Parts: sequence; structure tokens; C-alpha cells
Amino acid sequence: MTRAPGGIERIGLLGGTFDPPHLGHLILASVAADALSLDAVWFVPAADPPHKQGRRLTAIVHRLEMLRLALADNPAFLISRLDVDRPGPHYSVEMVALARAQRPEAVWFFLMGEDSLRDLPHWHQPERLLTLCDLAVLRRPGVSVDMIELSARLSGITDHVTFLDGPGVMISATEIGERVRAGRTIRYLTPDPVREYIATWRLYQDFVAEE
Repeated sequence: MTRAPGGIERIGLLGGTFDPPHLGHLILASVAADALSLDAVWFVPAADPPHKQGRRLTAIVHRLEMLRLALADNPAFLISRLDVDRPGPHYSVEMVALARAQRPEAVWFFLMGEDSLRDLPHWHQPERLLTLCDLAVLRRPGVSVDMIELSARLSGITDHVTFLDGPGVMISATEIGERVRAGRTIRYLTPDPVREYIATWRLYQDFVAEE
């Protein structure tokens, strides 16, 4: 997408372990980019996510390479090392603050699923997060968020949320890891180059990834 001369850059942020990256991540990014006229989506791998302390993750070198393969055919999808190159634990609010420091003139959107929005009051400094960016929320089948209740807990949140309608695809890294470990196909769950990389390096053979 070409931004008009002098136009304000619009960037989406999608954080996660990406262990592995799958079509659900790409669908969320694509739907958000289209609906919000984003110039770019930054995929931000978390090296040390606080909600997964003590859980085994695939080495970051593999997760970065899988993400590179997954995004290779879309020049608007970029990998950011905001979390990789700093000590953890990595909270989303701090990641957004660092991104804004790099592009202070940009308009920022934090991309998430509806289930994450439901859990937002339990995140680290959710009120501060709303001062740093708007939330782009992909509706999820079977997930319902009571916005009145959420507004009571996070004042003004309705002014910062845009709901996105897209394909109701429910894919998780946990499912992919389980299928690999069981010797079942993961075709059409993750891009073919990622699937081939997993097979080449025999990833997820002895543990189940969490995402």
C-alpha cells in the first residue's frame, strides 16, 4: 500500500511466540491491514513472554527463521526484534512503547483476537496500553466480550477498539505441535515453507508448543 505524500504512517503490531507461525497469525494481520489501511504490520516475536514462564519454547533462532519464511511473500509484513534484543520478561505495553519511540509520528494498532480482548484487564498495565495505541480485534467464533463490563474495568476502552470481521479460522500452535508429535499432517495450517522447515529440523517432536 502506498501512503500519500505527507500522510501519517499507520502500523499494526502483532506480538507472540510464533512457535510456530501459522495461518491464523497471517489472517489476522491481513484482515487488519485491509480494514485499517495499514502501511505495515510488524510481527514481534517474544523471547521471554511473562505468561509462559517455565514453559519450553523453540529456540528463538528457529522461530525467527520460520517467521521469515512465513512472511517472505508480503513486503508489508515485517519482523521486529523489539523483544528479542532486550531482556525479559516481555510485556506488550513495553513493546508498544518501544515501537512508538522508533516511529513517534505513526498511528499504532495492537492486533489481537477477541479472546485476548476479554482477558485484557489481567494484562500488565492495560490502562497505559490504551494510551499508546488502539486495539484491532479479530472476532473469534464462540467468543463473546461484554463491552459494558469491560468498560467498567477499563474506562474509555470502547474509544480504542475496532472489531474486525474475517474468516473464522481457529488454529493454534499447540494443535500444530500436537499433530507433529503424533505424526499427523499440518498442511494448510501453516505456510508450506514453515512446514518444510519444521520437518527438516524435526521441531516439535518431543514437546508441545504453546501459543
